Amino acid sequence: MNYNIEETVIERYKAGATTVQPSLCCPVEYQENQYLEIIPQEIIEKDYGCGDPTRYVNPGEIVVDLGSGAGKNCYMIAQKVGATGQVIGVDFNDTMLALSRSYQGEIAQKLGYANTSFVKGKIQDLALDLDQVQNWLKVNPIQSIEQITEFELECDRLRQQNPLIADNSVDVVISNCVLNLVRPQDKDQLFQEIYRVLKRGGRAVISDIVCDQDPTPNILNDPDLWSGCIAGAFRENEFLERFEQAGFYGIEILARQEEPWQVIDGIEFRSLTVCAYKGKDGPCLDVNQAVIYKGPWKQVMDDDGHILYRGERMAVCDKTYQIYTNINGPYCQDILGILPHETIPLESAPEFDCRRNIIRKPEETKGEHYHVTLTNSDNSCCSPSSSSCC
Repeated sequence: MNYNIEETVIERYKAGATTVQPSLCCPVEYQENQYLEIIPQEIIEKDYGCGDPTRYVNPGEIVVDLGSGAGKNCYMIAQKVGATGQVIGVDFNDTMLALSRSYQGEIAQKLGYANTSFVKGKIQDLALDLDQVQNWLKVNPIQSIEQITEFELECDRLRQQNPLIADNSVDVVISNCVLNLVRPQDKDQLFQEIYRVLKRGGRAVISDIVCDQDPTPNILNDPDLWSGCIAGAFRENEFLERFEQAGFYGIEILARQEEPWQVIDGIEFRSLTVCAYKGKDGPCLDVNQAVIYKGPWKQVMDDDGHILYRGERMAVCDKTYQIYTNINGPYCQDILGILPHETIPLESAPEFDCRRNIIRKPEETKGEHYHVTLTNSDNSCCSPSSSSCC
């Protein structure tokens, strides 16, 4: 590769902040287009993406938008999360940041509250506040090799003492067609950073361009195709594997563009939106809980290798039970949760071997203390308090 990826991307998007660049990414249809009504036309025209992760954000949440660009997604989400929520746009391009920031006052006046901020940082290094770095360099310009070490130490200090985005501080991380713009050698760190900033139970909702085959050398060596969201595209299956490798669970394709956006050298490039959750780390403790997989598959396997057989009371640890039955998580609509007959305090619970697939004995769970996760609130005839059942 005979060009600098970061410089190529910066220059392309700097131009896109001043002049509309329709070829930068594929058109996006917004199902909730009422959120576009208060957004200035300049932002709509100069914001580029390939999907709509804003659909999957809820009131009151803290949201980080990676590669926020002109700020369109941030200003849409600002309306969805409301006055109790918060939106942080992260971008590396000064021209795009200036554009998004220039409308903050106007948008806040229309909404009646201010809940957006736009910060300068690399999306693969969300701990480093580049505005603070720039301020330090103004006072301490680098003029020798020795001063490079001082600069690096200052960057490490900022990451630890005053991070741009703190550990475990965010409900949702979104992005819209920017992960593919990151250098290949930084992509592992990129997914680790997304995982780091999310709270336990938080989720990443990422729209990006993927391909069905690895890009050819001709594609990889074309700087216009890199800045145009093609050369850095993830192979479709590899994209989901990246989330799994970073520690996420409940990884799901929310939307997939049916027809390819572009076909180059016989390779199809299309938009894909993926959701992935954080929070499966921690000890496995046995308090005699069980879950029943409702179907329709005969059996399924989760990201930790638990196999659930349809209709069977499968033994799970408390951590897995909480993940499966969380109404805000990805599994609860397919799972019936069964609590133990006798409650075992977590502090005295033995370890559970999650490598084994064990069917829980009925006598460990049946009794008055049980819990059923319903997918339809109208199913009152089958609720635990009902005297009759269909």
